Amino acid sequence: MAVADSLQSRARANPRRVTAVLSAIGYVLVIGAFTPYAPFPTISNDLVILLGDAIAVVNSLALVSILVGVRYIKRGEVAKHRRAMLTAFSLIMVFLVMYLLKVGGGFEKAILAEGAVYYAYLAMLAVHIVLSAVAVPVVLHAVVLGLTHSPSELRDTSHARVGRIAVAAWSLSLFLGIVTYVMLNHVYMWEPRGHGAALLLAVGPSLRALRGEANSDRDDA
Repeated sequence: MAVADSLQSRARANPRRVTAVLSAIGYVLVIGAFTPYAPFPTISNDLVILLGDAIAVVNSLALVSILVGVRYIKRGEVAKHRRAMLTAFSLIMVFLVMYLLKVGGGFEKAILAEGAVYYAYLAMLAVHIVLSAVAVPVVLHAVVLGLTHSPSELRDTSHARVGRIAVAAWSLSLFLGIVTYVMLNHVYMWEPRGHGAALLLAVGPSLRALRGEANSDRDDA
């Protein structure tokens, strides 16, 4: 208990420093997952696909939690707002674990689309990635302030201003992530890419079958 109180006291006194450290850790983990040296266990193709679906569900729930939290704070229901936002943050932590495992231990997907659709997908994906990166420090700062200050104390901090930026960036990022997920997995389909793609195409019959079905559907269309 004393250790927890000490950590909270330090975070309260230096919220920006805590935010910077946590943000740096998050960036390192995500960037590291895209290298061939990432210390993640290799996972099966089926698990990669399952994690992709699970991530979409978790992100959808997180987006709903954020919107509900915004509605609560507009009504002045601070306790409910706090629970909704901490729920959203917890879901994002779950997403991060699944995402790191999927990317670090599996493979990436490339959409099987062409022309305007392909470039629209890339544009949405790019905005999603940029907003995800931008949202990290502002979301963490809002959470750190919220966890270390009482509701009355938060009025004298930047929590409300930072929170509005966090909600805007976070919500749009999640929404675009969901849209690109649907396009990639349920509308235009995909093929594997990245450092594990060649191996997957050589020994992954399930992926070859999936690509064959996708190509067949496109030919029929």
